[in-house]
Amino acid sequence: MITSTLTPLQITPVVTMALNEDAPWGDLTSQTLIPADATAEASLVAREAGVFSGGAVFAAAFELLDSAVVVELLVADGAAFEKGATLATVAGPARSVLQSERVALNFVQRLSGVATLTAAYVAEVEGTNARIVDTRKTTPGLRVLERHAVRCGGGHNHRFSLSDAVMAKDNHLAVLTYDGRRSVTDALLEVRAALSHTTHLEAEVDRLDQIEPVLAAEVDTIMLDNFTLDQLRTGVAQVAGRAIVEASGSVTLSTVGAIAQTGVDVISVGALTHSVRSLDLGLDVTLTAQPEN
Repeated sequence: MITSTLTPLQITPVVTMALNEDAPWGDLTSQTLIPADATAEASLVAREAGVFSGGAVFAAAFELLDSAVVVELLVADGAAFEKGATLATVAGPARSVLQSERVALNFVQRLSGVATLTAAYVAEVEGTNARIVDTRKTTPGLRVLERHAVRCGGGHNHRFSLSDAVMAKDNHLAVLTYDGRRSVTDALLEVRAALSHTTHLEAEVDRLDQIEPVLAAEVDTIMLDNFTLDQLRTGVAQVAGRAIVEASGSVTLSTVGAIAQTGVDVISVGALTHSVRSLDLGLDVTLTAQPEN
C-alpha cells in the first residue's frame, strides 16, 4: 500500500471539469424522479480482483458536488483486493449520490485498471533489477492521476513533462547533426554544457553502433529502443555501468520478463496508461429515506 501523493490542488480541477461535463445544467433525471429530501447509501463493490487506486478522486466526485455526502474509503490506494470486496461506502442526499455516480466510477475504474495492469508488469520482473516505468502516453488532462495509479501498482514514473528533463530522441539528434558538421557526441556535449548540473540528460539509440558516441557525451541514461533480446544483452554489456540503461518499444506482459533478464535498469511501458482496461467496479445504491407524499 502507498500513501496518496495526490493533493486537492491536483484533484479538484480535474473532477470539477468532469462533473460539469456530465451535468452542465444539473441531473435532469434525478431532479425529475428523486424527491429532493430523499437520502441514499451506496457501496463500491469489486466485480473482479485488482489493485485499488483513486480513492481520493472517487470521494471528491461526491464531496465537490455536495458537502453533505459522506464517503468512507475502506481500502487504501495500492492495496490488492478480491472479487466481491467492498472498497468504499457513500451516504447522503440521493440526488447528489446518483448525479456523481458515473464520474466517480469512471475515475476509480480507470485508475484501478492502471494500478492493476502495472502490478502485473511488476510481478513479471520480480527478482531482477529492472524498474517498470510509465511514459507520457497518458490521457490528456489525467496525467497526474494516472501517474499516481502507476505508483499504486508498484511501478515508477518517467519524466512528468517535457519541462523536467532532456530526452534526445532520434528526431532531435537528426536535427542537431543535419549539416554533417557536428557529430552526435559533439552535439550532445554542447547540450550537456548548456544544462544545469541538476538536469537529467537521456539519449535514445536504435542501433548498437550508436551507443559509444552517445556515451562519450556522458549522458545519464541511454535508451535502447526496439532492440532484440540479444541486442539488449550486448548493449548492457557495452554500457558497462557508464549510464542507466532503459529498454523501450513494444513491451508487453509476455515479453517484459525476458527483457528484464537482459540486465537493463529501466523498462518503459506505454501500455500502462494508453492501452489499459478499466476495472469492473460497481456502485450499489439503496434508497434509505423515501419521504411521504
